Amino acid sequence: MPPVGEHRKLAENVVVRFCILVTSDAVYQGRRRDEVTPAAATAVTDAGHILVNAAVAPNDPSKIESMVKESISVCDAVLVTGGTGIGPKDVTVDAVRKLCSKELPGFGELFRYLTYLKHGAAAMASRAFACVAGDSIVFVTPGSKDAVELALTKLILPEIKHLVYELRGRPAKP
Repeated sequence: MPPVGEHRKLAENVVVRFCILVTSDAVYQGRRRDEVTPAAATAVTDAGHILVNAAVAPNDPSKIESMVKESISVCDAVLVTGGTGIGPKDVTVDAVRKLCSKELPGFGELFRYLTYLKHGAAAMASRAFACVAGDSIVFVTPGSKDAVELALTKLILPEIKHLVYELRGRPAKP
């Protein structure tokens, strides 16, 4: 069995603690309904993981940074959605990147590739990325329900047990 297969087998029983942070002024102010959290929460728990916390933050770099710091103190994986574009309110990537010790460039590359297959060249505008921050893996995705479902179903959930196992060097504590 190749090393990846061996590692996945060793990580089979890992239960991952997830936190979800939606960044959106409209959702934060109650002007738009949060469609991301319910979809992400269902995907995470249906995959057998634990949803520790879900929150909404405004497009404010200091608030986002503070809430991500709080999340990485209690979760193995943190999903941050929104603020990955190139507009003036797209500040999430910059706020989260300050907390990173190691980047996982493959996540952003694969996410943009899958987005390209579905939506074409507009995928290049996404700054989606993943990194290690503290003892957690942080994924930053666009804020649409479609983007979050794509990231979770095709990239994050199929590999999260293995990633957490690799990060810890042992199964995470539930």
